[in-house]
Amino acid sequence: MQSVDDKVAPEGSWRERKKRATRAALVEAAVRMAAEHGVEHVTVDAISEAAGVSARTFFNYFESRDEVFVMVGAESSARVRCALLEAPAELSPLEALRDAMAAELEEIEQQQELWRLHAEVLRRSPHLLARSLGAHMADEIGLAEVLAERIGAGSPLFSGERTASSPTEDEQRRRALGLYPRLLAAVGATAVRVAVEHWCVRQDETTFADVFRDVFEQLAAGLPAPSGQPARH
Repeated sequence: MQSVDDKVAPEGSWRERKKRATRAALVEAAVRMAAEHGVEHVTVDAISEAAGVSARTFFNYFESRDEVFVMVGAESSARVRCALLEAPAELSPLEALRDAMAAELEEIEQQQELWRLHAEVLRRSPHLLARSLGAHMADEIGLAEVLAERIGAGSPLFSGERTASSPTEDEQRRRALGLYPRLLAAVGATAVRVAVEHWCVRQDETTFADVFRDVFEQLAAGLPAPSGQPARH
């Protein structure tokens, strides 16, 4: 599952920058090789060599070869959760979620090609797509727990680190969550996906930052029908 200790190192620390650079190099090497040769022909040794590290280093970041294609946003998700808890109290939950996600998406315009290749790799590999969807669902639950904590509706059952849980624990976590934080977490994840997809086909017309901001402005306004277009019930 896509889970990383929420106690991430300070964003600007040398150790954190080095870890992020190494993880990013491994992910990029894996995705590019899989896009060109097919996942089944990509080995840990080949990924590590392309990223300029040892296979032993690879396993400091990922438990298996397949995980490099699934755990792409694990540390980013942890930072979003931390940012949510640290956001100014005067921000609404939606505003805090928007700002936390925006900080992690600042470089998306430079990474668009890699996002596209990663999507292609997942589409051609059903087993990886299934694992990726499961990881995103786990991320959503962790995000919902933090949102619940922020609004004072957190569960004492699952405080502190958000780590992988057993099926029984996962069911308990879902039961402990109210509808609002679960819905907001799902809306946030969907907003990012729609913003990325919308921008990808309109890069010559607008910036990703503008699309992302517009998405959350529409959500905050309650998704009113565009001017001149009647609402459909």
